[in-house]
Amino acid sequence: MNCNLSCTSSKLQLIAHPTRLKILCQLGQHELSVQEIVHKAGSSQSNISQHLIHMREKGILESRRDANRVYYRIGDVKLLGVIQQMREIYCSNDS
Repeated sequence: MNCNLSCTSSKLQLIAHPTRLKILCQLGQHELSVQEIVHKAGSSQSNISQHLIHMREKGILESRRDANRVYYRIGDVKLLGVIQQMREIYCSNDS
């Protein structure tokens, strides 16, 4: 997907939410199940699920289903570098 400055700005605004940042810090380059994300992020499953769905709809995350579990991973490879830098700077003490 070709993403211009407006698109990039929208994605950065979307991930600026504290819960979404926490989710992205937990994911990094790893795929996690919704249950694992809920456990690591420390919020309710319904709250986390809403954030995951929103980020998936905007192309930030991708998901796959395996039996009764849903797994999420970073879907926008261009964001991986940004997320990695955020993890190194901001997430190390919060993970």
